[in-house]
Amino acid sequence: MSETQDEIRNLAVTKAVEQLDSGAYLESLARRVAIPTESQNPDRASDIVRYFTDEIGPVFTNMGFEVELKENPVSPMHPFLVASRIEDPLGPAVLLYGHGDVQHAHPGQWRSGLDPWSLKVEGDKIYGRGTADNKGQHSICITALEQTLAARGRLGYNVKFLLESGEETGSPGLLEFAAANRELLAADLFLGSDGPRISAERPTVFLGSRGTLNFTLRVDLRESSHHSGNWGGVLRNPGTVLAAAISSLVDGAGRIKIEAFVPGPIPAAVRTALEDITVDQGPDSPAVDEGWGEPGLTPIERLIAWNTIEVLAMRTGDPAAPVNAIPATAVAHLQLRFVVGTDVTDFAGKVREHLTGLGYPFIDVEVEHVMQATRLDPDHPAVGLVLRSIERTLGKKPALLPNLGGSIPNNVFADTLGLPTVWVPHSYPACAQHAPNEHALLSISREGLQIMAGLYSDLADARAVWAPNHH
Repeated sequence: MSETQDEIRNLAVTKAVEQLDSGAYLESLARRVAIPTESQNPDRASDIVRYFTDEIGPVFTNMGFEVELKENPVSPMHPFLVASRIEDPLGPAVLLYGHGDVQHAHPGQWRSGLDPWSLKVEGDKIYGRGTADNKGQHSICITALEQTLAARGRLGYNVKFLLESGEETGSPGLLEFAAANRELLAADLFLGSDGPRISAERPTVFLGSRGTLNFTLRVDLRESSHHSGNWGGVLRNPGTVLAAAISSLVDGAGRIKIEAFVPGPIPAAVRTALEDITVDQGPDSPAVDEGWGEPGLTPIERLIAWNTIEVLAMRTGDPAAPVNAIPATAVAHLQLRFVVGTDVTDFAGKVREHLTGLGYPFIDVEVEHVMQATRLDPDHPAVGLVLRSIERTLGKKPALLPNLGGSIPNNVFADTLGLPTVWVPHSYPACAQHAPNEHALLSISREGLQIMAGLYSDLADARAVWAPNHH
């Protein structure tokens, strides 16, 4: 790369950080946080549209993008914003992604002095609903893109930015919208920013996510409860049955017992990528429980490269006012987090067959939600480009996670659109996303602005790496 290109790259990075130092970035983020875009609340439908049309759309228009507000084919209150800057109709394109909706704010649960809809900076923390998930993250990407354009004049490739407004409700309609708009969203590379870094101190890249499948086990044995002294020992107890059924799926040490959902061996490339990574143990993070989960694996391998079955909630009888009676029913809500290669086809049927074999044919199994697992090959050339770019910008080696431990709608981009997917998050594990006192960090925001401005510049100068079909 010539000295002139180096200087332009450095200018873009410098200009992006200046937006934070001048207060301009925080001013824009404060406006965005103030718009209550809770996607679970139907009363917020007009606020969601306003976020796109009044706040985000004009920024893209000023950058020379064509901005379109698109209807959601499945969930009308969750529209999509697509902003496109086409410098060369025959040139390569990058698809960027974020989401404008947030989780329920629960304002009464935030600590004194904090309001979820008002940005507040205390030390290194930027408080407000959406500061971490995801308004802060896509604001970093938009600001860095804006300053890269200002420094370069043109990018040298096409950019399409997709913002959805229903991610916090499971991205209803995203898959259908992508399938119906393949040409509009066509690209050579997907870059997203969501989820956390592996730790606050270490920049991170991940290439997909574990899948997630939520299911319910229900034992409904009779119409009413019966006195345990009169009927104990002759009536089947649904709570006891449910506990046994759960322990046949996952034991008391967190090990999966149903063979159909035990993953195969961890691929060598995945193991190698995780060798220098540890589970975050910052001051706001819980301590890792020793001896929990699949034996023979490191904690990070259990988190990133293995399956887990988690009990989310369970109930039998009345826990708040127990009585001496055998309950009539019991219910438990569980979740399978699974890696690439796990076959969840007919999940309910496989679990029913397993439970029937144990003598529990009367346990009902219901599947509520499925998001498929995805993982880009860590050896994909775009991955190396992004890692080198980040290290060049910050002077420190980023962590490479083959996939995130949590779940995001990456399958839409990887499978439906067929794109190589690379995620560069700008949050950290203890950000309290979805909870009271959600916050971003100024330090990570600064690094995020630097990372993205440097990366947008490097994409222009390395098109042959990430878009070989256009060269």
